[in-house]
Amino acid sequence: MFIWIIRSIIIIAGPVIGWLQISKDAKGILIGVGVALLVILVEILIELIPLDSIVAGALGAILGLITAKLLDYSVFLLDEPKLDNFFKTYSILIKMVLAYLGFIIAIRKKDELSLLEKDIHLSSQKKHIDLKILDTSAIIDGRIIDIIETNFISGTIVIPEFIVSELQTLADSADSIKRQRGRRGLDLLSKIKQNTIVPVKFFEKDYLDIKQTDAKVLKLAEDLKAKIITTDFNLNKVASVHGVSVLNVNELAGIVKPALLPGEILSIYLMKEGKEKNQAIAYLDDGTMIVVENGRGAIGKKVNITVSNILQTSTGRMVFANITKETEES
Repeated sequence: MFIWIIRSIIIIAGPVIGWLQISKDAKGILIGVGVALLVILVEILIELIPLDSIVAGALGAILGLITAKLLDYSVFLLDEPKLDNFFKTYSILIKMVLAYLGFIIAIRKKDELSLLEKDIHLSSQKKHIDLKILDTSAIIDGRIIDIIETNFISGTIVIPEFIVSELQTLADSADSIKRQRGRRGLDLLSKIKQNTIVPVKFFEKDYLDIKQTDAKVLKLAEDLKAKIITTDFNLNKVASVHGVSVLNVNELAGIVKPALLPGEILSIYLMKEGKEKNQAIAYLDDGTMIVVENGRGAIGKKVNITVSNILQTSTGRMVFANITKETEES
């Protein structure tokens, strides 16, 4: 509300000042209105542009103007009439060009100056350096520690500070489940940091103009040319669309699961009823669900089953089986 009051004052004051100070006719009023609208437009643009970009651009433009002044002074010392006349004729244009170049270079390269670990960005420019960004889901999941300890991860692990902040927010949450997940994530993060197998570096820069954490992870991966380690199915899909390589812990776990074939006999404990009539549910040690036909009467018992079918989905593997004849007879 306050900002709109200020804007209204500027719009009213603009034509009044134009009438009083510039020209007491339509020309003065139009110039005043134009200046007022320009001021408001600049204010809106400043609100939309991140502060670090504004500061970097301003410093770059100032350096460009300083460079132009040094060039002008150097030409004066050379005492070359033709060169001196050239610089005098095009001095304003030269200053504008150098100020613009300074502004653009500062905006484009500011990210390289804002790293806590300067060598992270330098490393990302080298083809033989492999950077992997851990997201929140992979840290809380915890299996990444086992993967690291078995030497399946190479290169350098990068942990953004905005991921650490998200874990801290979860740990301070009033929701008990979120609080538990956050605290678990912070504990596991400490273990990841202490590992002696893979280097771990923390990335300080935050993308203040981006709200969602997943979008920040994607942007960081693009900037550093890094891969993402996650268990988030949606992030995996979005990253694939953006051409960012992803290491999905769930996919890795699915690949290394013991192979099961139709006709294979297993000894399994039936835990609960299934959705369909006479079905029972059991689980393998790796969490794979087994649907056992005609097994409802044996719930709470350990039985032998024969694998009849295996269904592989994007979320995991489901096994269908029947109780073996030997078990039924006994």
